[in-house]
Amino acid sequence: MLGARGAFPEAGDACSGFLVEHDGFRLLLDAGYATFPRLLAVCPAAAVDAVLITHGHPDHCVDLNPLLRARSLADDPPPALPVYAPPGALDAVLALDRPGMLDYALNPVGDGARIQIGPFTVDVRELPHFVPNNGVRVAAGGVALAYQGDSGPTPDLAALADGAALLIAEATYPEAVPEHSAGRLSSALDAGAAATDAGRLLLTHLWPGLPAAPAVDAARSAYAGPVEMADAGLVRDLPG
Repeated sequence: MLGARGAFPEAGDACSGFLVEHDGFRLLLDAGYATFPRLLAVCPAAAVDAVLITHGHPDHCVDLNPLLRARSLADDPPPALPVYAPPGALDAVLALDRPGMLDYALNPVGDGARIQIGPFTVDVRELPHFVPNNGVRVAAGGVALAYQGDSGPTPDLAALADGAALLIAEATYPEAVPEHSAGRLSSALDAGAAATDAGRLLLTHLWPGLPAAPAVDAARSAYAGPVEMADAGLVRDLPG
């Protein structure tokens, strides 16, 4: 995990970003604020094989810019980086540099898509958020993980997580989502309910300043499996 805070990073922390690896292929799921320096502590920019962005909010995508810059401005640039995202979600980030400066292959994906990214089969469901947001199920070698991005509670998330070894679920608040974000963000309690048929639950996107323990306790009240809070530097091997 490269980072797991929602909205904006705290000192020494980062926003949403997860590096998934199978058979030497590295897929970056989201690239929020401050994730790029943490990525470089794991691998060089050229070693990322593909990027999948769930939606266009900057706490999930803004560090795509330095990743693309580091590759495009290298003395020996690697091939164009495949980038997958909802249609139009990355327009603002990609417009930060002059046309032609960044080398990438943009692939718009939306609800119901099934795509192959290296060894990974990725199923996409649009989940309710303030902007189009792709929840995804990423499978390889008989093992799957589900990732919510950000969204309100929805049966579609439980469907993505059904039988998955891991659900990475947004838990911006421990138990109750404020009225202004109801139906567009989730609580840790919601995450626990969605994880019923997943092997384990990893909470992410906690609001800055909130402690992790109440969120973990709330999720455990709705889910009997293992629960933990995502944290920068955390590494988990999935069974299989």
